[in-house]
Amino acid sequence: MTFNANLFEKIYHDYQSMVFNVALNYMQNIEDAEEITQDVFVKIHNGLENFNQKSSYKTWIYRITINQCLDCIKQKNSQKRFFIFGKKSQNEQEYLNISTFEHPGILMEKKEDAALLFEVINSLTENQKTAFLLSKLDGQSNTEIAEIMELSISSVESLIFRAKASLQIKLEEKFTHYRKK
Repeated sequence: MTFNANLFEKIYHDYQSMVFNVALNYMQNIEDAEEITQDVFVKIHNGLENFNQKSSYKTWIYRITINQCLDCIKQKNSQKRFFIFGKKSQNEQEYLNISTFEHPGILMEKKEDAALLFEVINSLTENQKTAFLLSKLDGQSNTEIAEIMELSISSVESLIFRAKASLQIKLEEKFTHYRKK
């Protein structure tokens, strides 16, 4: 199979917004989301001729995007650890600003609450976070999430249930005005 530029252009047009939004939900930072979006489409470009069509393009692209986000988070966390244990960089701001909350869909006065909410979401396990974000922010069905994550539907349901339970407990601690009386 040879590379099909028209197919790549159609995929880019159809999925660019989805990739950016998934990345933004994971990273909560516009620059990171843009960089991940670029990286995802480079991977799609490089892997398109080997795509085996065992799943849909959408599922394949979701997997690439989520994996790229998780890799970026791991890289940033290791950079933070290096800063704590290693030598200071000439550009200290480079390390101090690694995880700024910058989501364009959040009104200015709600940014602090939203930042706390995403902080709690980010504390979930990788699988719980992925299932929760795909379900609640991307509106994917459990069947679609199961296909994207390559899990059973009951596993996805369990992940979402545990994520909600964990979020409820952690949010009650963070937002005292939401506590049960």
